Amino acid sequence: MLDALFFGGLILYFAAVVLHFIALAFRNEKLEKISWFVFYAAFGLNSAYIVARGVTAGRLPLANQFEFATAFAWCIGLLAILLRHRLNEPWLGALTSAAAFLILSFAALQPRTVSALMPALRSAWFAFHIGSAVFSYSAFMIAACVSLRYMMLCDKPDADESRLTRLDYLSYRMIAFGFLMLTVTILTGCIWAEQAWSAFWTWDPKETWALITLLVYAFALHGGSIKAFRNPVFFHIYTIVAFVSVLVTYFGVNLLLGGMHAYA
Repeated sequence: MLDALFFGGLILYFAAVVLHFIALAFRNEKLEKISWFVFYAAFGLNSAYIVARGVTAGRLPLANQFEFATAFAWCIGLLAILLRHRLNEPWLGALTSAAAFLILSFAALQPRTVSALMPALRSAWFAFHIGSAVFSYSAFMIAACVSLRYMMLCDKPDADESRLTRLDYLSYRMIAFGFLMLTVTILTGCIWAEQAWSAFWTWDPKETWALITLLVYAFALHGGSIKAFRNPVFFHIYTIVAFVSVLVTYFGVNLLLGGMHAYA
């Protein structure tokens, strides 16, 4: 049953990607509504899988790369659904469904065996530390998607200034939310590390890159005193490029650098 839920969600996310882009290409509102319905169905199966795996494992399903990626895709879907009711932008479903599909595809390549929680992860900080990381990465990805859309619209002669302002505001707010969640991730990780390894900070590759990512986004939030950051185009280019640090923190460290956090 677990595999049916997982791969059912993966297939429906892919179907949502295709339908969203076709709807955008032909500006078909009816097809757009259908694509969102498929997206909701994919999110529902994604949610059901996480719950079922958690019940089967008897723990929060965030203990390895597969489970983290599955939760990552789920969180992107959750934020997309919440934002849809605020924005009503057709492009939102296309970009976020593509992001969720790619993340879930990565999860499909990882071992799906349900295992007991390793001793190092048996802590009250487990949910706070890893859960906040999931929301942080997802918020930064949504911010990058919003900034990408801003760049697609800003050069058009008939660009709607109010729409651009709304996108600009949303990107900044998503970065602020992601920054807050990443700060929680690092702080809870420090407390947890002191309890588990008797050291608040060990310069583990994941810790180091998480700190780098925090500093990268700190410039985006507090760069108002820098002339370049007062230019909206520069800000959104920076936001898109900044997401590379998130990709390195998650994929790069896990696949290439290893360390004590290599399991997630």
